[in-house]
Amino acid sequence: MSKQGNTIGVEELPGATAREPAPVAEARNRLARVFGYVEDAVYLGLALLLAGMAIVLLGTSALTFWRHATAGDLAGNVVALLDQLLLVLMVVEILYTVQVSFREHVLTAPPFLLVALIATVRRIVVLTAETHKVLEKGEASFRAAMIELALLTLLSVGLVVCLYLLRARIGPGIAEPASERVKADAS
Repeated sequence: MSKQGNTIGVEELPGATAREPAPVAEARNRLARVFGYVEDAVYLGLALLLAGMAIVLLGTSALTFWRHATAGDLAGNVVALLDQLLLVLMVVEILYTVQVSFREHVLTAPPFLLVALIATVRRIVVLTAETHKVLEKGEASFRAAMIELALLTLLSVGLVVCLYLLRARIGPGIAEPASERVKADAS
């Protein structure tokens, strides 16, 4: 019987209320645990796939670097290599986000903003490096590329401002999981 005394079947169970019998609260808690296990399994699978992809991309980038360095045409392929390495960095940041989500069961904005910033910088680098190719296509293509570059620059500034404001609002430990912040606070 509950503390209200007039509700039959409502017990002292976490989640049980005066309008919800204990078996319903217990079933809801069990279902929430099952969904938590499913979420963990999905995060684990996603983390394994992302880790494999990051390793393969890094290995491919290293092999490409080695081939261009030994062939003597590294300078002409720096932009493509940088593009590949920024893609690896994006995958690693997404992997970190999955790791934090798996451990904390919380999604936070900064990792996603950081991935967006890396993607924006990646596109800016590629677009800037290919400006000479765009010039060959004509004035309309060049104008479109410059508009895209301007919008990407505005987007990157906006993302940096968002990251700064989030860090200022929450504090310097924003990128750290709660368990790490607790350890740091205890020291």
